[in-house]
Amino acid sequence: FLEAFESLLRFAENRTSSLFETAYRPMAKEAAEPVKELFTDISLYILGTETTVESAVLRFFDSLFPLVYSRLINPGITDLSEDYTECLRLTRQDINPFGRYSKNMVTELSESLWASRMLSQALSLGIEVINTTEHAALTKECSKALVKMQYCPHCQGLTLIRPCVGYCLNVMRGCLASVSELDAQWREYISTLEYLTNEIAASHDLEIALTGIRNSINEAILHAQLNGPQLSATV
Repeated sequence: FLEAFESLLRFAENRTSSLFETAYRPMAKEAAEPVKELFTDISLYILGTETTVESAVLRFFDSLFPLVYSRLINPGITDLSEDYTECLRLTRQDINPFGRYSKNMVTELSESLWASRMLSQALSLGIEVINTTEHAALTKECSKALVKMQYCPHCQGLTLIRPCVGYCLNVMRGCLASVSELDAQWREYISTLEYLTNEIAASHDLEIALTGIRNSINEAILHAQLNGPQLSATV
């Protein structure tokens, strides 16, 4: 899952970067870092760090606004001072240059990324449990029963005779008695995994959400350009 996710994330990041390189070349070089930070934040969120999709997306648009303002809306501006750039960044949410598109992007990503985050954490927990039970110590009686079950006919040269199913089940029940109490919780865990994978594959499709970031950003920038004169007056 993590390998597939990382591959998908790289594809979506490259796709988003290509938007600036093809459609918004004047700001492509400066936009590279905010784009990289956005996808890094998304990756960290999936892996379970204490961050939110909303903070990642809004931080990206905060960084994007000074670039859109100085490179697209007012291309005659050669250099903004650091104070002026920081002022634009800090007032982005008040000025709202990207209209509803920034919040729409938060909504679209939050649902899909939440399901992926939960699945990632659930898989990590499953690995922990498997590693713990895999190395559970066998009792002396269990070890003897396993040896007897597998090799008893071999002692008499009857290598093709297998123990009956009933005997195998009895031996396994005895050997697994110490971990049998995990059964109900494990079945519930598997059901949760099935639910999360269905969510990712259906209404909360992760691939659609990540590859859709490019279009969301493009619509947000177009909205700002269309309202350029009003934004300049507000600023």
